[in-house]
Amino acid sequence: MKKKLVSLLVTSALAASLLAGCGSSTDNSTTESTEAAEETATEETATEETASEEAAEEATEETATEEATEETEEAATGETVTLKIAASPTPHAEILEQAASLLAEQGINLEVTEFEDYVQPNNVVESGEFDANYFQHVPYLDSFNEEQGTHLVVAGKIHYEPFGLYAGTRASLDELQEGDVIAVPNDTTNEARALLLLQDNGLIKLKDGADLTATVNDIEENPLNLEIKELEAAQVARVIPEVALVALNGNYAQEAGLTVSTDAIAYETSDSEAAKTYVNVIAVAEGNENNEAIQKLVEVLKSDEIKSWIEETYQGAVIPYDGE
Repeated sequence: MKKKLVSLLVTSALAASLLAGCGSSTDNSTTESTEAAEETATEETATEETASEEAAEEATEETATEEATEETEEAATGETVTLKIAASPTPHAEILEQAASLLAEQGINLEVTEFEDYVQPNNVVESGEFDANYFQHVPYLDSFNEEQGTHLVVAGKIHYEPFGLYAGTRASLDELQEGDVIAVPNDTTNEARALLLLQDNGLIKLKDGADLTATVNDIEENPLNLEIKELEAAQVARVIPEVALVALNGNYAQEAGLTVSTDAIAYETSDSEAAKTYVNVIAVAEGNENNEAIQKLVEVLKSDEIKSWIEETYQGAVIPYDGE
């Protein structure tokens, strides 16, 4: 009996011990599982937070991009339009300078480049390098198109400049002597204009029908046997000390410090047909004459404010054109 009892006690003790061991293993396993779950949850939370942050950043970037796009579109809609204009220095570039502030109020920026000749301003507009030019009158423009094969048209008529005869070595027409030299521009229309002015003052007589295309070859009578020296328009004023008289365009006279109303010994009257014929224009490539910015430019140049400034500044050397 004692042996059996001892055996039972030992068996019970071993069972309890085994049960205790199993319980400890289960607890450890459960703890490890819990810790693993917590770590997984933490990682998932971190991942979610990272994803949220990335999503927020992407949303911010998208918003910034959208805002930038909207700003660009708004800028494109209301940004200042730049007009590149080729012009003679005087008076054309000066007049444009006065018009610039008025145009800026309408969202138009003028970029004016000065040219000293009568060829390049047309070439750069024909090529599209410039939007318009302001330096020439209608007969010259028509002649240039015909001779050069260009396609320039009038966008607006702005002013005219009375053509004048100015003293060189002779102070008046009465002082002219046999064989004296008179310098005139050599381009087709301005040479004709100079010759017509000489004819109007009784110095020469042109063949019948010789008008806007007259050249020295059309001189029919020349009582004093005057020598007509043909020069590039920009060069005429530079030979004043060397010749008896010079025939000058209004702008080149101004550059030489001369005013038609006070310095010219003869000039086209403001109501003459010649003055109206030789109105100076804004010229553009064909097809651009109705461009909105170009039309605004013309409107400002023909405004009362600019007209008044021209009259006060040039004292008759430049006359605003009142026609269409």
